[in-house]
Amino acid sequence: MDNSLNTYPKTFSHIGITVPNIEEAVKFYTEVLGFYVIMEPTVVKKESETAIGVMCIDVFGEDWDTFRIAHLSTGDKIGFELFEFPESKDLKPNFEPFRSGLFHFSIQDPDVEGLVQKIVDAGGKQRMPIREYYPGEKPYRMCYVEDPFGTVFEIYSHSYELHYSAGAYK
Repeated sequence: MDNSLNTYPKTFSHIGITVPNIEEAVKFYTEVLGFYVIMEPTVVKKESETAIGVMCIDVFGEDWDTFRIAHLSTGDKIGFELFEFPESKDLKPNFEPFRSGLFHFSIQDPDVEGLVQKIVDAGGKQRMPIREYYPGEKPYRMCYVEDPFGTVFEIYSHSYELHYSAGAYK
């Protein structure tokens, strides 16, 4: 049977980010990026009596006792899951764009300059100058930044489709 006719674009549900301090991360992502809290930071303990406990053992294995989790959401209803493990306190992410795996995520805001400044003011970093995709032609801008915890992400001024639909590499 040919399943190619049954293929359709899937939607994005959420992303999970590990942070060293969940309260500080919730504060950053709500106050700086405007995400809203769906579930306040909550303790999860290793146990096999609930579906969540079993699922976490499936995901993390047996070598953990507890972690904290918070659920946020973006303005377009994409979930943003924050994890704090006891081991997370002293482990910073390494920026390794040439390694296979997740490299970054992107946030969209028409005020790239203003958002970059808010990120820097809140303890994050601007990793590059703000750049235009089509200088003199279209006002599409972007910039790579870093949250105060070392997670790299990108800011776009316009939607992904608009940024690439005209052929950014022509």
